[in-house]
Amino acid sequence: MSNASDELELSVVIPCLNEEGTIAIVVEKAIRTMREHGIRGEVVVSDNGSEDDSRRIAEAAGARVVPCPVRGYGAALQNGFAAAKGKYVLMGDADDSYDFTEIPRFLEVARAGHPYVMGTRLRGTIMPGAMPFLNRHLGTPVLTKVLNVLFGTSISDCNSGMRCIDRETVLGLGLSSPGMEFASELIVKAAVAGVPIVEVPITLHVDKRGRPPHLRRWRDGWRHLRLLFWHAPDQMITNPGLVALLVGLALVVAQMASVRALFGMHFGIHFMVLGLTLALLGTSAVTTGLAIHAVLRGRGLRSAFPWTDAHAWYTFDRAVMVAAALVLGGLLSDGYVLAKWLGSGRGPLSELDTRLSLLGLLGLGMGVQVLFSSLLLGTAGIATAPRLGDDR
Repeated sequence: MSNASDELELSVVIPCLNEEGTIAIVVEKAIRTMREHGIRGEVVVSDNGSEDDSRRIAEAAGARVVPCPVRGYGAALQNGFAAAKGKYVLMGDADDSYDFTEIPRFLEVARAGHPYVMGTRLRGTIMPGAMPFLNRHLGTPVLTKVLNVLFGTSISDCNSGMRCIDRETVLGLGLSSPGMEFASELIVKAAVAGVPIVEVPITLHVDKRGRPPHLRRWRDGWRHLRLLFWHAPDQMITNPGLVALLVGLALVVAQMASVRALFGMHFGIHFMVLGLTLALLGTSAVTTGLAIHAVLRGRGLRSAFPWTDAHAWYTFDRAVMVAAALVLGGLLSDGYVLAKWLGSGRGPLSELDTRLSLLGLLGLGMGVQVLFSSLLLGTAGIATAPRLGDDR
């Protein structure tokens, strides 16, 4: 194993927080495996503020220890990736649950041209007692399914902690999560960037720390799930909103066309009220989703809106024009009904006039929603605009 930075092929990155009982085992195993297989590499231990003897033990075992001032699993790995000198980085835990003798299998696949190689425990071997029942049969499968649906991946184990990634690729993903949800972010942003992910079966062993893990099942599971939702606003907001908007407008149009029956049911004005509600909710969702994409374009969000050009088209000026047209239409419709009502002695409105007044209210409501989203676009533009002297 060489220490020359320009010769290193692999950096094994191990996050560490008070792991004095096992850190020497994993460091020595990684170094021995690389030496036996002629892999030019190093072991980088990213220490997350250990208060025990972990750092000294890791250095004595042959690792290069780099301190990480920010607490968290994700922060430690990002710190280690940045400090690594190898062409590839391979991450694995310090508790000896992941077997570093399997390093050559990862590197073989990476050398074949795959920039992102994940270990899969669910398609490999899980030793008795190595993974809690709920994690194995509920948490990991559900999170993996959600991730695959939202981001178009086809992996089997989204929570696997042993992965080998091209270093330049991983540094270019714009990763930021400090906690355990980093494992999902690393997949999400790779999928959005079009980085192909392949899996290799691995063996998961019982960890040898003899103390509770840093992982908190329910808290960290929720953090994984919310990260997936945050990075898929089209699937979570824009597309459902578009469906609600179209259904709502269809109901409104049917009412304005004086449709009296639908699917064998009486089609009264209450369906128009339902249509108004759906259309307003849909407008709010669609404009919010478009605004989020416009504001955070290039920040790792997956685009899945039916007309993807709408994200670029939806600017402040255009949104204001759409809002103005909707508000004007609403004012004209309600103004016509108001004038007719005043001119007829303020008597009861006809059924058609009632529908016209509701249609006018819909235009006003939709216009205000679009206007609010345009203001979001404008304020975001102020926040991200370059300032004089920023390049100094």
